Amino acid sequence: MPITVAALRETAAGERRVAITPEVAKKLRGKGVRVLLERDAGATAGFPDTSYADVEFADAASVLAQADLLACVLPPDDALWSGLREGTLVVGQLRPYGAASRVAALSARKLTSFALELLPRTTRAQAMDVLSSQAAVAGYRAMLIAAEAAPKFFPMLTTAAGTIRPSRVLVIGAGVAGLQAIATARRLGAQIEGYDVRPETREQVESLGAKFLDLGVSAAGSGGYARELSAEERAAQQQALAEHLKVIDVIVTTAAVPGRPAPKILTAAMVQGMKPGALIVDLAAEGGGNCELTRPGERVEQGGVVVLGPLNLPAGAPLHASEMYARNVYNFVELLLKDGALAPDFGDELVAKSCVTQAGEVRFNA
Repeated sequence: MPITVAALRETAAGERRVAITPEVAKKLRGKGVRVLLERDAGATAGFPDTSYADVEFADAASVLAQADLLACVLPPDDALWSGLREGTLVVGQLRPYGAASRVAALSARKLTSFALELLPRTTRAQAMDVLSSQAAVAGYRAMLIAAEAAPKFFPMLTTAAGTIRPSRVLVIGAGVAGLQAIATARRLGAQIEGYDVRPETREQVESLGAKFLDLGVSAAGSGGYARELSAEERAAQQQALAEHLKVIDVIVTTAAVPGRPAPKILTAAMVQGMKPGALIVDLAAEGGGNCELTRPGERVEQGGVVVLGPLNLPAGAPLHASEMYARNVYNFVELLLKDGALAPDFGDELVAKSCVTQAGEVRFNA
């Protein structure tokens, strides 16, 4: 009997993505894998059941009972794990940090689970890097939200009523999300700057046509992330940044590290020093925000400055976000397949380091 790779309709609030798209279902079928989906699993992402060829559909309970491997975008309610057979594999963004009850539920059911956000940031892992693929979507959407919410046009316009000067936009954090935000602002015609404490990002920022904001503080770290600044470095950074923010119209902040609170970069005093009408879009809101005034999922206004804390931005572009995410999942699942059977090789760094539970044994250290 072929193994069964399955996916459910996502249940997290506002989630519209799906873990298996028609494209990836076809690839799995080409590997001799049976694909089983909950009815309407991809409907909210723009993939009705009729768009899937040679795929079976069932209710959620039947899908869980038959799955050999369950793919998910976000973890379902912990009670759902009990519907899986012991030994089933689970692959997705499992958000294990600070989720002791979730890890315990996976362990109690003796499941083997892989959290894709734990993958090492290596060249070989790029094709399955869900953090990068979804951050690209988030950075794009964050800048569109900024352009819509800002009280000014982004581009320079020459009209019969006079010339409109372009908005000055600053993106803080030059990771995948930040670079995508910079590229989007550039396409929209804004006067764009990028800032990151990692000096090696200067070339990437400038390659997108933006100016690199140099505040004289370097925090190059390991694994593609910035190290934590010392108290003296943070004070110098904040003083220089506060002065520069006085002329900025729009700020998009993107600094985040999985499993840790988002670093506080914009203080309330900095916001107070900004001009009325300025806008901050805090892409790190889910981790507490890069701005002290950010409230996740809410709009805050202080002194004429608006702070937005949008959540789960990739779900707002579910079709392309799902296509990217599902490809990441497929590339990871390929590592687990051998001769048509599921046979994870825990000697493989990518498999071992993304593992949360192995046949119930907890392998993840928060």
